[in-house]
Amino acid sequence: MKYTTSVEKIKCNTLLGIFITLSIISTSCGKKAADKIPVEPPPPSSFSSTLIMVDGKQETSLDYNINTTPVIKFSFSAPIDHASVGNSFSFAETSGSSVSFNTNYSNGDSVVVIQPSASLKYLSKYLITVSTGLKSKAGGSLKTTATANFVTQIDSTDKFARISDDALLDLAQRQTFKYFWDFGHPTSGMARERNTSGDVVTTGGTGFGVMSIIVGISRGFITRAEGLQRINTIVNFLKNNCTRYHGAFSHWINGATGATVPFSQFDDGGDLVETSLLMQGLLCARQYFNTVAADEVSLRTNINTLWNGVEWSWFRQNSQNVLYWHWSPNYNFQINMPIRGWDEALIVYALAASSNTDSIPRAVYDNGWALNGGIKNGNTYYGVQLPLGPNLGGPLFFSHYSFLGINPHDLTDAYADYFTQNTNHSLINYNYCVANPNNFFGYSSTTWGLTASDDNISGYKAHAPDNDDGVITPSAAISSLPYTPVQSMNALKFFYYTLGDKIWSQYGFVDAFNLKDLWFANSFLAIDQGPEIVMIENYRSNLLWNLFMSCPEIKRGMKQLGFQSPKL
Repeated sequence: MKYTTSVEKIKCNTLLGIFITLSIISTSCGKKAADKIPVEPPPPSSFSSTLIMVDGKQETSLDYNINTTPVIKFSFSAPIDHASVGNSFSFAETSGSSVSFNTNYSNGDSVVVIQPSASLKYLSKYLITVSTGLKSKAGGSLKTTATANFVTQIDSTDKFARISDDALLDLAQRQTFKYFWDFGHPTSGMARERNTSGDVVTTGGTGFGVMSIIVGISRGFITRAEGLQRINTIVNFLKNNCTRYHGAFSHWINGATGATVPFSQFDDGGDLVETSLLMQGLLCARQYFNTVAADEVSLRTNINTLWNGVEWSWFRQNSQNVLYWHWSPNYNFQINMPIRGWDEALIVYALAASSNTDSIPRAVYDNGWALNGGIKNGNTYYGVQLPLGPNLGGPLFFSHYSFLGINPHDLTDAYADYFTQNTNHSLINYNYCVANPNNFFGYSSTTWGLTASDDNISGYKAHAPDNDDGVITPSAAISSLPYTPVQSMNALKFFYYTLGDKIWSQYGFVDAFNLKDLWFANSFLAIDQGPEIVMIENYRSNLLWNLFMSCPEIKRGMKQLGFQSPKL
């Protein structure tokens, strides 16, 4: 009994010790927990933009041809706090005007859907920006700014009432003619280089202007007497006020004084190509004004004085079998640029061979211009074989300038059939624009034509399939009407009816435009306006072709070079 009691006491004491120890430990641990500093929860994770869709297409750096009520979806890696959207999304036209928009959400609020409250403008550039102020529902911030850039589609509605094709051709010629008539220099009557040239007039462009005046008379835009008076003013100014360099005129002339205006540092004398483009027009005028009236006789006499005064052989530079482009009284032949084919200068050799006073032999044509056959190409581009010239044909003015007067129909020589050459050149240019390998916005079967013109990037550029930056020149397609009548007429209709609010004006079509950059020139150039009105007329009536090819010396000279044609 005593033993049992002792054992029980030991047990009790042991249990009491354990209890006391646990109580001390418990009290001590509670005190330490109370003494700890609370730990802050981790901040919300930032999030990112994962995908931007503009009208169902994944956004690139700049999207084109977007409709005027687009749906733009921004996908994010986290659900978005609606309250932060209003101050984080901005929608504006790049010209600066803001756009009001509606907002919706999808995919658990991780997709923000933006739609303009009203239709956007056609053919305009817009930018939507999402700032890093955008918050997720968890409170995180957008890591980097997100943007959507796009250009809206072309307004396909007609800007002017539909008229017959003949009436449209009349209108295009009438408006383009006004450049040469209303904007001709008030003293000399010569064509200004461009609408911003002041007193600077252009020799070659004046040749185009003379041909345009003949069209104006023929179409009833002006009277014969008015046209004759203007051309007499031009010819008298050239004869009495301007310096001739071995019979050749400078590229640029002061239209008020007749002084030479240097085209470049060493180009301050005779320009044989510009002079040839002038003579092409003057010979047409000589043939057109063919009555015995005193003022018409005087005009013909003065034109012959200028025509017979050109020393073509001087430009062979010491009797070489090639003609040279420039000669300067200060720098001689320092530019040293031979006139070799294939380009716009066939007219130079045709005229040089036709001269009554200083004709060149055929060897100069064969060796200098034709490179003894080196002008031949023969390769196929975009399904069309090119007889002559550089790869892909070059700019379309190659098929225009010389052929304002020279009729290419049934015209052949040792090197080509020239109607085939010009037609195929035009078709390659057309097919290239339709294929649009650079994916330039706007290029199509109705928006095509690459030639030399003003340029929004480089100022002025000889646009061609191998030198293309998105600039379309209306003159290129319109002046090709004799070669590609269907394609050119479709382009003319598109330029007038669809883009007319952008590119049609008091002097016809502006020089150029770039839909990729939403640039529309406000300029007009004589060397682009002239081929439009003249080649439309050649397509309609053969007027200038008939006049030029009726010159007896042209018949003789071109035959001498080996050309064959029913017109010779």
